[in-house]
Amino acid sequence: MAEPIRALRGMNDILPDEAERWEALEDLLRQWLRGYGYRNVRSPVLEHTALFRRAIGEATDIVEKEM
Repeated sequence: MAEPIRALRGMNDILPDEAERWEALEDLLRQWLRGYGYRNVRSPVLEHTALFRRAIGEATDIVEKEM
């Protein structure tokens, strides 16, 4: 039998009522930052562990404990 899919540690869902408040805050911050010339960048939320191993080495707290 396949293992059940579990949420990643530290990754929580934002449910509809709370999402509305987050969106309002994000809109306010976007308007404020746009006034200073900042623009949006979209980067991946998750990366493969191999990327970090290659960049910072395998024997670090980040790779050993956090991944």
